Amino acid sequence: MAFYYDEPSRTFNEYLLVPGHTPASCIPTAVDLRTPLVRYRKGQEECPLCLNIPMVSAIMAAVSDDKMAVALATEGGLSFIYGNQSIESEAAMVARVKNYKAGFVESDSNLTMDMTLADVVELKEQFGHSTMPVTDDGSAHGKLLGIVTSRDYRLSRMPLDLKVGEFMTPRERMVVAKNGISLKDANDLIWDHKLNALPIVDEDDHLVYMVFRKDYDSHKSNPLEMLDAQKRYLVGAGINSRDYAERVPALVEAGVDVLCIDSSEGFSDWQKFTIDWVREHYGDSVKIGAGNVADGDGFRFLADAGADFVKIGIGGGSICITRETKGIGRGQATAVIEVAKARDEYFKETGIYVPICSDGGIVYDHHISLALAMGADFVMLGRYFARFDESPSNKVLVNGTYMKEYWGEGSARARNWGRYDLGGKKKTLSFEEGVDSYVPYAGHLKDNIAVTLLKIKSTMCNCGALTIPEFQEKAKLTVISSTSIVEGGAHDVVLKDKATFASRVQ
Repeated sequence: MAFYYDEPSRTFNEYLLVPGHTPASCIPTAVDLRTPLVRYRKGQEECPLCLNIPMVSAIMAAVSDDKMAVALATEGGLSFIYGNQSIESEAAMVARVKNYKAGFVESDSNLTMDMTLADVVELKEQFGHSTMPVTDDGSAHGKLLGIVTSRDYRLSRMPLDLKVGEFMTPRERMVVAKNGISLKDANDLIWDHKLNALPIVDEDDHLVYMVFRKDYDSHKSNPLEMLDAQKRYLVGAGINSRDYAERVPALVEAGVDVLCIDSSEGFSDWQKFTIDWVREHYGDSVKIGAGNVADGDGFRFLADAGADFVKIGIGGGSICITRETKGIGRGQATAVIEVAKARDEYFKETGIYVPICSDGGIVYDHHISLALAMGADFVMLGRYFARFDESPSNKVLVNGTYMKEYWGEGSARARNWGRYDLGGKKKTLSFEEGVDSYVPYAGHLKDNIAVTLLKIKSTMCNCGALTIPEFQEKAKLTVISSTSIVEGGAHDVVLKDKATFASRVQ
């Protein structure tokens, strides 16, 4: 006879937080949302990789590419580049994120004196950079001969076949620094000489790195940026349990900071085999998350296997129809609560804290607060990020309203057999576990995420908490009735916009 759970599985929408005492010092600007991303010995060491905000973007082709990764890392979160693409393409996206911003960067847009203005325009369109070093061989480490910036040419007054050597700023008129200079001193030179970029050269005057003013300005404007030791953006990447032996080395070579096995169901030997391979070849130097699971047994299996974090959620995504198709899944709130208990038990037994990620089931911003209160260390979001300019999907006009395309990795459009495969030889998607849809277009990520984070911080203050661990300790949750849900929204009034519409109809 099957095992039956005593309690029904519940969703976030069935819970509310009961406010606690709010001291005068507990204000939103004082709240710290920093949270661990990977396993560590809590109380004995610092977590080697933390998020500055508890939000990561889903491993989906409609959500997470290099553009989204840069935008989210700027705000303190992390993206996992989608793995449902070629190894070369995914690695290239990771590399673009790592090269987008850094203290010392290798130039990817380089010229020779014999190249033309047309080549400059083409390179600018390809890489998006307006500053291009001129070297003797056109490489990133050739002898520095000059530099081209947007101030060196005017397309309306110069022919496209004009040679670079005729309009570039020559080496003798440039301010450069010798290799070995500190980043602080390099930024001081940029400031003192009113430069946009500072070339770093070796003893033979060969180009080594570039330092850009915009990188310094960006960090001052975005103090929560997720940066590595070289001041590069942090980025994650999704892998599957099939081609990891080829995909992982390419992603590590590209500079990926953390991996995550992308699977609809993580309580499987396939995920253990993948983690075992990573540990055998890279030890603990490569961080890898796993999932998804829906109960304590699934968490324990992946934690014992060595997963650096565990994702929770089966069938709760807005474009996921796994529960409808296969009858498999669990209410997201119940799953998070049980897995959080298993995580805490594992920590008491081993001294190792394995962070958990709530993936799916989040419809409203306050659901993020509920997930954190229930024990999640961070949340993974698909629909939320798919709405923004920075997502890779198309913006389309549907019935007079702008929408963004959004499709599940289990849909026929994605055909992501690697995510839903159960070990068979046939590399096809036998049936759909996701849909192809639209989500309302919402504009820029930065504007929207600021509002979401303020809501989370305000909720935490209502519970008297300034950190996520304190929030989890002090939070009081109550199950609500269907009528409570109705009571929680606007009711028994006529909203002004609807009243205006009614008067116009009359």
